[in-house]
Amino acid sequence: MANFTRIEVAQVMKQTGLVPLFYNSDIEISKKVIEACYKGGARLLEFTARGDFAHEVFGELNKHVLKTMPGMIMGVGSVTDAASASRFMALGANFIVTPVLREDIAVVCNRRKVLWSPGCGSLTEIARAEELGCEIVKLFPGGIYGPGFVKAVKGPQPWTSIMPTGGVSPTKENLEGWFKSGVTCVGMGSKLIAKGANGNYDLDKIETDTRNALAIIEELRN
Repeated sequence: MANFTRIEVAQVMKQTGLVPLFYNSDIEISKKVIEACYKGGARLLEFTARGDFAHEVFGELNKHVLKTMPGMIMGVGSVTDAASASRFMALGANFIVTPVLREDIAVVCNRRKVLWSPGCGSLTEIARAEELGCEIVKLFPGGIYGPGFVKAVKGPQPWTSIMPTGGVSPTKENLEGWFKSGVTCVGMGSKLIAKGANGNYDLDKIETDTRNALAIIEELRN
């Protein structure tokens, strides 16, 4: 069961403006990466479930986070069908993110009042997602569409909340483009969850970049 309602999750997304994205099949490595994001100030994390037995890894991680990181909201991304969404929600996922618009996922998430964010690439898809109860739409792949697309959508639909994923980096120039266009928050993966020259995750850099990105977002909003 989710520990946060969809409204609570949407509020934290809007307040912080940042959702780190991450996946690793090693539970111990994953714990350290999530902790680095948490120390940097992130209060949401999308576990991009792309590997075998990803649900088992997520279940263990979520238990760990609940015990050690108060207020951290764990969700799952790269979900492609309703059965998978239900499985992750049973393991405590507080939000579900999908690469495409899937109405079957909308139904199972809405039934449990869990926030779901579908990947959309047109105004028609965005409008349909909102008709199905979507609070925050995922723009994917964000780097293909760019801030100009967001600004264009916000013209006829100023009520639409958009989270671009892909093409987002923790630099002021990049974040300024997105937030000035009117995004609600951004999803950030490999540009934020950095690896060092040795191929291992640079935990200090992840913590620092997370903190800096959140500070930039706050500055841009003010």
